[in-house]
Amino acid sequence: MTSLSNCPCCNGSSFEPFISCKDYTVSQETFQIVSCKSCSFKFTNPRPSEDKIGDFYKSESYISHSNTSKGLISKLYKAVRNYTLKGKLNLISKHSKKGNLLDYGCGTGMFLSVARGSTWNVFGIEPDPGARDFAMNENKITRVYPDVKTALANLKDVEFNCITLWHVLEHVMDLNETLSWFNTKLNSGGALIIAVPNYMSYDAQTYKEFWAAYDVPRHLYHFDEKTMVEVVQKAGFKYVESLPMKFDSYYVSMLSEKYKTGKVNYVSAFFTGLRSNLRAKQGKDYSSVIYVFKKP
Repeated sequence: MTSLSNCPCCNGSSFEPFISCKDYTVSQETFQIVSCKSCSFKFTNPRPSEDKIGDFYKSESYISHSNTSKGLISKLYKAVRNYTLKGKLNLISKHSKKGNLLDYGCGTGMFLSVARGSTWNVFGIEPDPGARDFAMNENKITRVYPDVKTALANLKDVEFNCITLWHVLEHVMDLNETLSWFNTKLNSGGALIIAVPNYMSYDAQTYKEFWAAYDVPRHLYHFDEKTMVEVVQKAGFKYVESLPMKFDSYYVSMLSEKYKTGKVNYVSAFFTGLRSNLRAKQGKDYSSVIYVFKKP
């Protein structure tokens, strides 16, 4: 385990406990999330060291890496994912000219496969070997690099019109260094599109320590709109807009019900997800939010 002594958002050094959550996916261990007293940014602290964090992804239930279809929740996840891929493609086309696209943390390469079919020139970075093999062998994404260090070397002469992170930024060990690297790799006017969970959502407030999107210790950071914009703008980007991921509240609520009660109450999960979306219309606090930034 390793502890951060400074806040990744404001560099403050004084923290207070926010919430303790259990890792229901792999280790069954409990991890602490702290809140910075200066800027209120939330992050998992302490957290597994960089050479140990990979052990906490070794589960077939980690769907974005395994592509499993076992169980109803996994089947629903994949059905929704297939539907939302087109929406993601439309979003990047709205904010960026076609050209080089980097999907950072591309998982099994589903989004890159769709983007390539729409004539984007696609690149992916994925550290998980199982997900990377699936991306290369099943989705035929040949430019998928095994880790950030190798990718930096391989991509040193490549610039991008668009960089996407679909529920990935919360996993990145070196948050500020990675955002700064994005700034060097994006063309002027290029789009940086980031989707993350939102701990201010109604479903998060309902399930509290059982909220599945805390996902400790894999989720190292826990964003709301204020801290997301502050962290990314600090790296030199301009905030453009935010958009909801409305399906996420239902999926996260199903997992949260399972964590809380030991079984999935689909009716309760559905209505919690629905209430979360309805209440978010005014304050924009959806369960997951897509943020669009541009490089000036």
